[in-house]
Amino acid sequence: MTNTYGDWLKHQREAAGLTQQQLADMTVMTRSHIAHIEAGRRVPSKEDARRLDKALNTGDVLSSFLPQEDGTIADYFESARQLEQQATMIREFALSFVPGILQTERYARAVLGTTFPPRSDEERDRHVVTRLERAKILSNPVTPVVWALLDETVLRRPVGGPEIMAEQVAYIVKLVETKRVRAHILPLGLGVHPLMQSMLSLWWFEDQPPAAYSEGLAIGKVHDSPAVVQRLQGAYDLALSDALPLHESLVLMRAIAKEYGHHG
Repeated sequence: MTNTYGDWLKHQREAAGLTQQQLADMTVMTRSHIAHIEAGRRVPSKEDARRLDKALNTGDVLSSFLPQEDGTIADYFESARQLEQQATMIREFALSFVPGILQTERYARAVLGTTFPPRSDEERDRHVVTRLERAKILSNPVTPVVWALLDETVLRRPVGGPEIMAEQVAYIVKLVETKRVRAHILPLGLGVHPLMQSMLSLWWFEDQPPAAYSEGLAIGKVHDSPAVVQRLQGAYDLALSDALPLHESLVLMRAIAKEYGHHG
């Protein structure tokens, strides 16, 4: 988004004689969250915008002035998408589906075709394009650094059928072989692990504290509280310690891609 919203918020806060911390205390938000919104790095949720309006006595101006999205990204993911694009290091954990930035076009199309109510072909095309746009962050050969921790279920579930899965797994293998992405597999035989309840993204930045994102069915949340982010990083590290080493993960992925290829 452009920073018009953030600039306007800063102007209203300063006109009210409030510091970022004072406004944060009045709205049950963190000072860093206020700072990110003012700098144009975050889009506030509708509820955050309502609280800002109430604290600054601006009626519903901040609520109605929220940047309008094109409908191709769920509302709860919009701020996460922006952070993803700014990150210098990304660590993904996937429980059910291949992480969005690692998806091939055909895999993404298969995933996006499972919604209820069903999307029209035109709507699904728009969503696919948006997802592939996210994946362009991998076109830079160095930044961001990306680690992917994948539950073996992600590779075993035949999303779209064997041919699409063979292509998808082979694509991840290529990213690992070229050292663009580091991937580790949590084998099915492991049993319970610390990340079984949700997918998780962890982000690090050059000019702001780390953040995290977790998502479930029709709900997602950006976490910027240092204590919460540290706890999620700890859970990720604990699960990673139980994953297969890089070489063994690569051997397993090659074998799975070959199995799908035989059934395609």
